[in-house]
Amino acid sequence: MTDVTIDALEASFANVEMPGAVVRPVLAGGHAPCGAGFETFLRSGASVEMKAFTGVTGDAGGFAVPREIDAVIDATLKSISPIRAIANVVKVGSAGYRKLVTTGGTVSGWAAETGARAETATPNFVEIAPSMGELFANPSASQAMLDDAQFDVEAWLASEIAMEFAKAEGAAFVNGSGTNRPKGFLQAPTASSNDATRAFGTLQYLASGAAGDFAANPQDRLIDLVQSLRGPYRQNGSFVMNSSTLARIRKFKTSDGAFLWAPSLAAGQPATLLGYPVIEAEDMPDIAANALAIAFGDFRSGYLIAERTETAILRDPYSNKPFVNFYATKRIGGCVSNSEAIKLMKFAVS
Repeated sequence: MTDVTIDALEASFANVEMPGAVVRPVLAGGHAPCGAGFETFLRSGASVEMKAFTGVTGDAGGFAVPREIDAVIDATLKSISPIRAIANVVKVGSAGYRKLVTTGGTVSGWAAETGARAETATPNFVEIAPSMGELFANPSASQAMLDDAQFDVEAWLASEIAMEFAKAEGAAFVNGSGTNRPKGFLQAPTASSNDATRAFGTLQYLASGAAGDFAANPQDRLIDLVQSLRGPYRQNGSFVMNSSTLARIRKFKTSDGAFLWAPSLAAGQPATLLGYPVIEAEDMPDIAANALAIAFGDFRSGYLIAERTETAILRDPYSNKPFVNFYATKRIGGCVSNSEAIKLMKFAVS
């Protein structure tokens, strides 16, 4: 009974027009027969032009084809100095970090069981203060770019900043001037005197025997460089040089034809030279007259890196509208902390 009533009500409203309703005409050709185009040609002589949709040109359909961009952006890899990986890195609470280093001075003596004991000298201390500086970057991107780009622009900028910071700090650890930036170990004063007579803070260099080149039997010079480092430091020693210097050394052979260079036999392990790992740092100078192109030492004991915090990135959409600035900062310092733990080879006669 209910279904019959509903059907009757629907039928009664079928022909009722709503107040204010606009009765729209059927679009021309909306119910045209299949042969309407040919019929029009017959009646008026107008030809029917047919076009193919393609993505070759924009107006023929190319505008409707979306352009895809790979979400992973290939970047030219920058050479990043690996000094951080082998140095002593400490987290500090302020830019006023200081470190005390003892330079010895305590002496001992022998005495009989009941003999008198004279007073001995006390140790000497040296204060180390790494040169601090603030590394910054401030790129910007429009808000429209951030909204419409087919990849994560913010993540990409963050990775670019991190890569540039690593490159800049790596260069400073090797050759930094110490003014508003770390002081590189190659900027420390150098002398040819040994540890017993050399002033603290001065690195010892050994001459290669020729100006801008190796002298005869270059392997002997490399052995002298290794043995100039005292035993406690030599256990953790590493060679540091750039790829150009490394290319020459890899060709050196002993008198029986064996290579001094030993390639790595396991993934993640560095190759070795005379049994010690080789760290490739592109910030080291090329072999040239008086260049300090090779370093060998225990960098964890010899070079100190002090950083205030990790890299901080501030997203600033207000100060430069319609652009969004990404202000990144990092406070970092570095200096030689133990001048007996690092030795250099100077490409000079003496």
